[in-house]
Amino acid sequence: MTELWSLENEIYDSGFDPLCGVDEAGRGPLAGPVCAAAVILPRGCVIEGLNDSKKLSEKRREALYDEIVSKALAYGIAFASVEEIEERNILEATFLAMNRAIGQLSIKPALALIDGNRNKGIDCPSRCVIGGDGKCADIAAASILAKVTRDRCMLDMAQKYPQYGFEKHKGYGTAAHYAAIREYGPSEIHRMSFLRKMH
Repeated sequence: MTELWSLENEIYDSGFDPLCGVDEAGRGPLAGPVCAAAVILPRGCVIEGLNDSKKLSEKRREALYDEIVSKALAYGIAFASVEEIEERNILEATFLAMNRAIGQLSIKPALALIDGNRNKGIDCPSRCVIGGDGKCADIAAASILAKVTRDRCMLDMAQKYPQYGFEKHKGYGTAAHYAAIREYGPSEIHRMSFLRKMH
């Protein structure tokens, strides 16, 4: 767990305080919004089992979600809608969601650590951390909040559009999902620009 703080500790020691971690969930799916979260954990905060959300089971993520929310000094979670994804493009929509999440923080971060290699669309001082969800505690925490929130949203969508099986694949392009789109056509929450490649 301590190595998850090593990069952040270096940045804190260089004079940036506080830091927030930012990550998204749902950049790749064919349906549903993209979700981003921003988290400021107390420096050195230990959350047992904290890791990149993709490496954790759904049950584990749910448990960690509650712990992160209770321990964070501040957090924000926001969406960019399917309409916004279509109007702009997925990268711009991701930055929109990230800026909204950062904007919800009750404490203004001195520096936002963004998972990935692009941050040109972020409105506050920021730095990219490639593979950050496995390297930085704040980004790992943000990845869990974003993933759990988006999964919950897709479970709601599964009630509204039961024929697509969103509860299983959360909108990602599985064989069953493609088959359902072929059978029923796309729904209002499908990203039409992502479906152009479908044959």
